[in-house]
Amino acid sequence: MKHGKRYTELAKQVERMKQYETGEACELCCNIANAKFDETVEMHIRLGVDSRHADQQVRGAVVLPNGTGKDVRVAVFAKGDAARAAEAAGAEFVGAEELAERIQKEGFMDFDVVIASPDMMGVVGRLGRILGPRGLMPNPKAGTVSPDVARAVADAKAGKIEYRLDKSNIIHCPIGKTSFGKDKLVENFETLLDAVIKAKPAAAKGQYIRSCVISSTMGPGIKVATNRYMNVSANVQ
Repeated sequence: MKHGKRYTELAKQVERMKQYETGEACELCCNIANAKFDETVEMHIRLGVDSRHADQQVRGAVVLPNGTGKDVRVAVFAKGDAARAAEAAGAEFVGAEELAERIQKEGFMDFDVVIASPDMMGVVGRLGRILGPRGLMPNPKAGTVSPDVARAVADAKAGKIEYRLDKSNIIHCPIGKTSFGKDKLVENFETLLDAVIKAKPAAAKGQYIRSCVISSTMGPGIKVATNRYMNVSANVQ
């Protein structure tokens, strides 16, 4: 893959074969980011599992202590008291059948997270082909199907992210913005990795955390040393 001159110059500041300590990696990621916008920092974790097997799936959600730096627009499927609670918690769009119809017929997708009360899943289920491919389908494991929709909305607004394996057994998640600085990024990094370690499937054998890389939107990947995380994950059953 060919990269532009700007990327190539940034990559020269990263030792390709070195595994950086977490704080050092986050600081470097912030220092070399030079785009004209506040770049998102993403974390990519390769796991020693096989996502083709149901008993080796890794999926969940976690609230990052410093948020993601993004304003999250929330759509909630709920009725009655739950709908009013969702609105009070700050949800931008709240509805039931009429909201589903708007999504189906008008192609309305002006939201980042979809939350539903359990009694609304019959309605939401009809949107599977629309929401599913976009990663927006509410799911109990992610906390987006909940009887307490107000709490779910508050968590989403506070920086709750969902993590899941892709087909290559890698988890990709944002952990903040380069403007956060080293300390906040490290805290978010540790929180996400701790959640992934705790989600280790019982069927997973051998080395669980294979590798970890962070990168800004326009920047090169920076490898993070994972030895100490491997030692912790080896004891998680």
